[in-house]
Amino acid sequence: QVQLVESGGGLVQAGGSLRLSCAASGRTLSSYAMGWFRQAPGKEREFVAAISRSGGSTYYADSVKGRFTISRDNSKNTVYLQMNSLKPGDPAHYYCAATLSRSYSYASSSSYEYNIWGQGTQVTVSS
Repeated sequence: QVQLVESGGGLVQAGGSLRLSCAASGRTLSSYAMGWFRQAPGKEREFVAAISRSGGSTYYADSVKGRFTISRDNSKNTVYLQMNSLKPGDPAHYYCAATLSRSYSYASSSSYEYNIWGQGTQVTVSS
């Protein structure tokens, strides 16, 4: 079973950038489709971005499209979320998630499809 650990969160000014990392241990990430989700206080967890096991397919929430980029380096067992042009609506606890996938092109925006989750990392945006 793979374990996930997120890092890279912190405080940034509006308009700034952060790069989140999700490092895996216990098993290679190359067999897993990956997703990033976020949850703000009092709100439901929402989809941010997803990437297929090969990295060839990516999906984004409309709210982050054009600003966030998901990528992966299977040789480093790590998935990244580059966040640019951060807005006041972006602060939340960000989680990465994994699901074992036979398909090289599969990725999902549904949190129900993922069965492995990290503890998350907090992102705060100051105006």
